[in-house]
Amino acid sequence: MRSRDVRSRDRQRQKKPPREPIWPKVKALNWYFITGFSFFLLVVGMFAYSGARLYELLNDAEAVPIEAVMINGDRHYTTDDDIRKAMESLMLRSFFSADVGEIQKTIKALPWVHEVSVRRVWPARIKVHLQEQKVAARWNGMDWLNESGEAFSAPSRPELEGLPKLSGPENMSAEVLKAYRQIEELLRINGFGLESLSLSPRHAWIAVLENGITLELGREDKMARIQRFINVYPTLTQQAKAVARVDLRYDTGLAVGWNETTQESR
Repeated sequence: MRSRDVRSRDRQRQKKPPREPIWPKVKALNWYFITGFSFFLLVVGMFAYSGARLYELLNDAEAVPIEAVMINGDRHYTTDDDIRKAMESLMLRSFFSADVGEIQKTIKALPWVHEVSVRRVWPARIKVHLQEQKVAARWNGMDWLNESGEAFSAPSRPELEGLPKLSGPENMSAEVLKAYRQIEELLRINGFGLESLSLSPRHAWIAVLENGITLELGREDKMARIQRFINVYPTLTQQAKAVARVDLRYDTGLAVGWNETTQESR
């Protein structure tokens, strides 16, 4: 039995095919890898070159210039020339490389501009929509207040000289404007005009009427004190002298300062 097993194993060994050499396969695999990797590098290089050329083209102001700037919005104090001068250096860029955020920031820095939006319009235009400040009053002699009570700086305009004159601490501009509107309405329906209103550092209110009378209102109950003045004014007009100043900082009464001239009319 053993001899048969040995012969059987010998025959099985003889039937196995001879092993092929491994080196040609390795060479073929290396060649495929090198060829494929080289092709990959070539494609990547072509894309990189094309991207660089495209970047240069898009940033070339001569190749893709900004052809026009469209300006929308209701304007009274900001001219086309103001906007053109503000954007002069930014217009040297191409349509694609122009920084929309920088343009918006530059235009918003103009004195009378309140809000601005900027966007690109294909093929080569920049569209600007701006909103100017809506002026409500003069503030602290040099600045202005818009309708929200926000202070801003801008040059004087002759057509705005008739606006009310308000003053007070810098961080209380909105409160002063609100108080002005309340006092002005109460005075107006009773036939008086309010020219100016100020709030002292100690938060005391002083109002000046269009007829020149100064009202010292103190720190509290300013509306009640305005009403007290309105109630007593007909009596004051019966005096021979004109009223110059009325101190209403008392709980119930008032003190009157008189002009040495003849009596005034409302």
